[in-house]
Amino acid sequence: MAKNTDTLNNEATARHLPEHGPLDENGREVLLSLKNVDITFGKGDNAVKAVKNASFDIYKGETFSLVGESGSGKTTIGRAVIRVNPCAAGEILYKGVRISGNIPRSLDREVIRNIQMVFQDPAASLNERATVDYIVSEGLYNFHLYKDEADRIRKVEEMIKEVGLLPEHLTRYPHEFSGGQRQRIGLARAMIMEPELVVADEPISALDVSIRAQVLNLLKKFQREEGTTYLFIAHDLSIVRFISDRIGVIYKGDIVEIAEAEELFDFPLHPYTRSLISAIPIPDPKLEKHKQLFTYDPSVHDYSEDKPEMVCIGHGHYVYGNKKEIEEYKAIREKNVPLKSITILTEEEEQEAEKARAEKGQDAPMSSGDYILSAPVHDTGSFWYKFAGFFLPLLALLTGFLFRRKNYIRNYKACIKGALLGLGFRAALIVLFLLMLVLAVI
Repeated sequence: MAKNTDTLNNEATARHLPEHGPLDENGREVLLSLKNVDITFGKGDNAVKAVKNASFDIYKGETFSLVGESGSGKTTIGRAVIRVNPCAAGEILYKGVRISGNIPRSLDREVIRNIQMVFQDPAASLNERATVDYIVSEGLYNFHLYKDEADRIRKVEEMIKEVGLLPEHLTRYPHEFSGGQRQRIGLARAMIMEPELVVADEPISALDVSIRAQVLNLLKKFQREEGTTYLFIAHDLSIVRFISDRIGVIYKGDIVEIAEAEELFDFPLHPYTRSLISAIPIPDPKLEKHKQLFTYDPSVHDYSEDKPEMVCIGHGHYVYGNKKEIEEYKAIREKNVPLKSITILTEEEEQEAEKARAEKGQDAPMSSGDYILSAPVHDTGSFWYKFAGFFLPLLALLTGFLFRRKNYIRNYKACIKGALLGLGFRAALIVLFLLMLVLAVI
């Protein structure tokens, strides 16, 4: 993590960004630093802590990727960096200057100028009523980054060519373009500001596979030529591995592991990281069918007394765990033997796994094909099962138990719930009728 410097001491009162950020112990310039950041949505009993105690540094000129499943807090952190999401605790430093919370207007404008974002959905992030010329030029207008109209046109045309589009596209509207072309427009809008840091929020997830490589090549091109730094948010580790310098893994708001890309894939110490790597699809369908999934179970951690923290175990590798877990992680790393995260089962091993599952339930390893088939496709728990169960409770009870035998658990629960509501309603009517009958006799 970065050392404190004189710049940090003045962060609360700084009105402008310095030319360079602080240096860490290895002499690398720290461009962005998150320190114990909490991000909360809602208030009181309804408050939800989306990000908890997040801390990491991003060095100038590198690509730092943040990966995790949907809802883990990746985009929340990215939006906090561009000052959209406020921090409930902790602070975000840019070049050693605090940019979270209340800051002077002059500093806010510099942050907007230096940090840009490429959004996940290229359709929703562009103004459909504006031409491409205006969309790309908007930052130039707001910060007056051109000498005259001729200079503005020159900059816009050069940038639109850089991203693989043509000057005649400037007079068109976003709906006239494909998804890949829209993402190029969004990239041009961000890069024309000549930012030092770009927050790329899953910029390729909505694109065709053939277009993804082109957009990634554009990002790397700007990095080589302009020295741009990226916070790359993604959930596809197969892509992240080849474009990242360092990777941070986040699970339900907690940063659980940070390391260089190859280090993380060779030594995925945290079990959640191993589960993400094991889920990477294998192009060969035969191998994919016999792949053994590593499923992460949070209950393996006992944090009731020994509280976890992020600890460096050497080799620039940070892992989240309590003292006992950290010692185990260090022992594994000191052996210096790469860990095998993806296992392909032979037919004999699959047969043994099936026998083990029959004896021990679902605790035994399961291939990806078996795991998918274990949950029926049409097990939706539809509202209509509840509706039918309310009017035909006895038939619903019988149907529900048939569903259960076939492992349609959601459908079973829907039938039982509807039947119980129907029976309860009928019982209430009978009780009410009896009460009225007793009152009439009296």
